[in-house]
Amino acid sequence: MDHFIYKSGELCAEDVPIREIARHVGTPFYCYSTATLERHFRLFDEALEGTDHLVCYAMKAASNLAILRTLAALGAGMDVVSGGEYARARAAGVPGERIVFSGVGKTAAEMRMALEGGIRQFNVESEPEMDRLDAVARELGTKAPITVRVNPDVDAKTHAKIATGKSENKFGIPISRAREVYAHAARLEGLEVIGIDVHIGSQLTELEPFRLAYEKVRELTHQLRADGHDIRRLDLGGGLGIPYARSNAEPPLPTDYGAMIKEVLGDLGCEIEIEPGRLIAGNAGLLVSEVVYVKEGEDRSFLILDAAMNDLIRPAMYDAYHDIVPVTEAAPGTEPERYDVVGPVCESGDTFAKGRETRPLSAGDLVAFRSAGAYGAVMASEYNSRPLVPEVLVKGDQFAVIRPRPSLEEMLNRDTLPEWM
Repeated sequence: MDHFIYKSGELCAEDVPIREIARHVGTPFYCYSTATLERHFRLFDEALEGTDHLVCYAMKAASNLAILRTLAALGAGMDVVSGGEYARARAAGVPGERIVFSGVGKTAAEMRMALEGGIRQFNVESEPEMDRLDAVARELGTKAPITVRVNPDVDAKTHAKIATGKSENKFGIPISRAREVYAHAARLEGLEVIGIDVHIGSQLTELEPFRLAYEKVRELTHQLRADGHDIRRLDLGGGLGIPYARSNAEPPLPTDYGAMIKEVLGDLGCEIEIEPGRLIAGNAGLLVSEVVYVKEGEDRSFLILDAAMNDLIRPAMYDAYHDIVPVTEAAPGTEPERYDVVGPVCESGDTFAKGRETRPLSAGDLVAFRSAGAYGAVMASEYNSRPLVPEVLVKGDQFAVIRPRPSLEEMLNRDTLPEWM
């Protein structure tokens, strides 16, 4: 569910017409709904009610400070994967004890930043990383709380580029080596082993892969406790999918996911952490674009937009599907037309959709990409020297620009010519 609905034939974000935002901000732009962000966070929090838990938002999905502060106000923790994300979380008012540091390539500088600024735990992904973190912690005269990310070799049944829990993926240590690696961690004076971490992928639409992974985590918990480790926290990652196409079957609800977690792991006496990102932010955001031209090809019509692959890379990178809807609803009885929806970038890959049916559209009409809140603005670039797309947050009948569109002058001023020029 989201809070982008048609009112009197015009698409609105909560109580604000999208067309009104476009008049103030220009196109393309991202628009987020506060009500949707809050609702989706609460669904996860309520799904784990009755357990000791923390919902840590995976901020790589959408990391604008206003989004982070909205979720932090509800008690969200943050899952970060870089020093920059850690700094963003702190700037949004998230205390260190609610920040989890994940990622396969943490540097010594990032480790030092988190240890000095406060951290809930590091999710360690390899023995070399473990050794480096131990050295940094001892240098600072402290202990780094850690979980070890295990790779359970479970097929998440998702796109190959967002699967993370199979043996050929770069993430975590093989679960078959877990006891050996935990024994090594226990010998390092700068580390405090507190739990287990697992994350098998993103955009999962079935619960069974989660269940298989969590059953392996359950068995490992018993083994590690028998080896003398104080396993008191289980970080279960994120990955629950969203329905990008409205006609598709609905993925499992957070309530079903929470019930499965309680069933498989509820009697272990461990604190549970989950790290949803896409399901919190995905349906909370739109990308709004204007039709520049309608071009007639040999055997098809092209809808050429002012948004491009540099603004929303998911279709080019993952062959991802997004519903594309007109901002002004079709009149009853209007026959749809079929378009290839493309952007202006000089790449054939700058294609959002092929053969998509919608009401007849003309230059100047606005369209909205649904479910664009996750992995949209955060993955945008300035390819073709196109300014980064602005971001807007709506709350009720109010809206605010939370990241402005840079001017061409601002973009050019970031470059520096060498003295010999």
